[in-house]
Amino acid sequence: MNLLMVIFGLIAICAAIGTVHTFKEKQVLGFLFNLGTFVIFGAFTVATIITQGYPPALH
Repeated sequence: MNLLMVIFGLIAICAAIGTVHTFKEKQVLGFLFNLGTFVIFGAFTVATIITQGYPPALH
């Protein structure tokens, strides 16, 4: 789960960068998809860190 959390965190960071980029270029559909990706993957990453800690607890 540790590596998966890191990968999802990187996806959330890339989606945040893409959200800013598409907002500057006024692309509505790209903005919505990037924002949705950022919210979903970011929330999953934060929730995993809160519940399991970082590094995750082993029992």
